Parts: sequence; structure tokens; C-alpha cells
Amino acid sequence: MRYGLKAATLVALLFATSPAAFAQNLSLGEAIEMALTRNTDLRITQKGEDKAEALLRQEKAGKRVKVSAGTTPRIGKNTDSARSLSMGLGFTATYNIYDGGKHNANMESREIGVRSAVLTTQRQREKLKLDVTKAYYDAVAANETKTVRLETVNKYKAHLKQTSDLYGAGSKAKIDMIRADVELTNAEENLIKAANSYEIALTNLRNYINIDRNELLTLTDKFSLDPFNTQMSDCISAAFQNRKDLMTARYNLDQKELAVKAAKAAYQPTLDASVGVNPINATFEPNSSHNSGWDASLSAKWSVLDGGLIKAQVDNAIAERDEAKLNLEKQEEAVDLAVRQAYMNMREAEERLKTNRSNVTKAEEESYIEFEKYRAGAGTMLEVIDAEESLTRAKLNLILAESDYAKYCAEIENAMGIGLTDSEQMAARNMDMSVKETKVPAEEKIVRK
Repeated sequence: MRYGLKAATLVALLFATSPAAFAQNLSLGEAIEMALTRNTDLRITQKGEDKAEALLRQEKAGKRVKVSAGTTPRIGKNTDSARSLSMGLGFTATYNIYDGGKHNANMESREIGVRSAVLTTQRQREKLKLDVTKAYYDAVAANETKTVRLETVNKYKAHLKQTSDLYGAGSKAKIDMIRADVELTNAEENLIKAANSYEIALTNLRNYINIDRNELLTLTDKFSLDPFNTQMSDCISAAFQNRKDLMTARYNLDQKELAVKAAKAAYQPTLDASVGVNPINATFEPNSSHNSGWDASLSAKWSVLDGGLIKAQVDNAIAERDEAKLNLEKQEEAVDLAVRQAYMNMREAEERLKTNRSNVTKAEEESYIEFEKYRAGAGTMLEVIDAEESLTRAKLNLILAESDYAKYCAEIENAMGIGLTDSEQMAARNMDMSVKETKVPAEEKIVRK
């Protein structure tokens, strides 16, 4: 009963999580492009471009000639019971001639805002690429972990069968058979956990690429373990040159500088021109008459005494500009730190790769020797179990080192601000064909040394 129940459970679980003939094959590149086409968070970020363009159009409209129409029906009654009734219809055009440079400053700020919004979308795409890459590698690692756990279960099954045969022949004690059974149970529990972790990793990946959460997937790529030969100093230099969030922070500082200029414009006079046309000006009672006319005027305003309002507005704009400077410095420090951390983590994983590859070879040899010794009656079950545990641990450590190395390499490239590939940019454009490539210069491509 013990074997039948547990075997049935494991078979059902592994069948549910193993690649099927109808599962969709998915490479890392395909996953990234699908995410760039479908991801909801990216769609939300991209709406910032629409808002920035709307604000720019709004500012442009503020400088154009404005025409308004109005009608003024009037009715009145005097004390001597005489009643008057009249109606007028007029059109007025107004135009701001001079505002101290406020409009020009705001226009330039809105134009910067459009470029900044495009850069924000591009940076979000790069971040999404990193997130998908890490999720994909997590799923690969979980699948390989499940494979190792399955191998361990099969080995403990073989140990249990051999020990049972030896016990039946009277050459081994019952305690050996019990210990083998216990270790098999532990291995099966670890396999169940590993299979569940793999399913969770696939669910996370499906969420990023926004596909049916029940769709079966077969991951076709392994870890990318290509050597990373770029020096840390070059990575940092590339980050300061190419990181789009840094460009956005610099744009934000430019906008704050323009906001100071716009605030100071309030010290200057404003000059408006207006022209009015009254094609209909009719009186119906007590006498009927019709006439028309026009008028033109210039209006100049200059704030002489405002209780310190303009100065307070200028001081606030200066404070926000100084804050933007500090935020830019803080972001540059954060970029520098991110590159250094990812680089050092990558080098650590690189060293772990070398150590664990050698360790797996040694552990496999030790496991074989201990198993043969036990079968020949020269070893103990404890030595077999210890060797098997060491082998499993060595394989899992290698998987972790490979996964870490691949993910840290991706993190470094993201921290350096390396843009999307041509095919990835094409996928991103498919999300919203209204995005114009001419908004910002083409992304500079960084090639590894």
C-alpha cells in the first residue's frame, strides 16, 4: 500500500508538470518579445506618452489666438412703465503679445516632458526584459532541480530494493532497510516541493508574458553562460551614458530650471491685444433700431504689489530645482551601486561555477564508490546516504550557480542601460503602432568587449 499510494501521487504530479506533446515551446527570446507585446504594466507606462503629448498641445493652445462669441439680451423697465428690450451679438479675438517669457519656458518644458515620457517607456521595456529573463531562468532552475530530485528518488528506490534483497538473504540488518525507506520518503517529499516550485515559476513567467495562465509550456533554452569580459569601470561608464532613467532625471532638472524662469516671468508686464466685432446690436422696444460696430484694445498689466506672492512662487521653484539636482545625484549614486553589486555578484557566481562543476564530478565518483562498497558488504548504509546527499547537494549548488551567473549577467546589461535588440524593438512597436520612433534618438547599442 505504501508504494502504491505514494507512487500514484508522484506519477500524477510529474505527469502534470512534464512537457507534453501539445505544450508550447518557448525560448527566452520569444518570451521577451511576447512580454513586450502584451504586458499590462508596460501598457500603463506607455500611456504616459499620451499624457505628455496632451499637455504639450495644451500649452501650444495657450499661445494661439482665442475667439469667443457672446450674446447679451437685455430687458428693462423704468418707473414710468416704459419697457426696453434689446439684444447684442459679438465676437472677440484676443492674443497675448508678451508674457515675460513664461509661455516659451512652459513650451520647452512640455517638449522635454514628451521626450522624457518616451525614455520612461523605453526604460520600462528594458526592465521588463530583465524581469522576464530572470523569471525564465528561475523556471529553468526549478525544472533542473526537479530533475535532480527525481534522480535522487530513483536512486533511493534502487537502494531500498537492493537493501530489501540483502535483508531477505540475511546479509543486512533490518535497520538498513528502514533507513533506506526513510530516506526515500524524504527524497519523495523534496521532489513534490520541487515540482510545485517549477509550476509556480511557470505561473510567474506566464504572468509577465500575459498568456493563458493554464497554457502548458516547454522551455527550450538553458542558462546563458557566455564569458563576461567587460571591466567594471567600462560597465559604469556605459551606465552613465546610456541609462534612460538617468536621462529622464536630467530632463527633470531641465524642466525645473525652466519652471524657475517661468516663475520669474511674473515680475514682467504682460501685454494682450483684443479685437471685438459686434455684427448685431438691436433694440426692439421702445423703438426698433439696428446697428453694428467693432473695437480694438491693448491691455498691459504689471504686478506692483502682491504681498510677496511672486517671490514665494519663485522661491518654491528654486527649491524644487535644487531638489531635482540632489535627486539626480542620488540616482547617479544608485546606478553606480547597482552596477557594482551586479558585477561583483556575477564574479562570485562565476567562481562558484568553477568550484561546483569540479565538486559534482567528485561527488558522483564518491557516490559510485560507496554504493559498490555497500553492495560488496564493505560499507555501511550511512556512508551510502551521506554520499548520495553530497551528490544531490553538489548538483543543486551547480544549478544555483549557473542560474545566478546568467541572471547577474542580465542584471549588469540592464544596469548598463543596454537597449533592446532590433527584433525586441519591433515587438515593442507592435504594442502601440502610434509610438513615433522620431521622438528620441535611436538607442545606442553596446557591444560586449
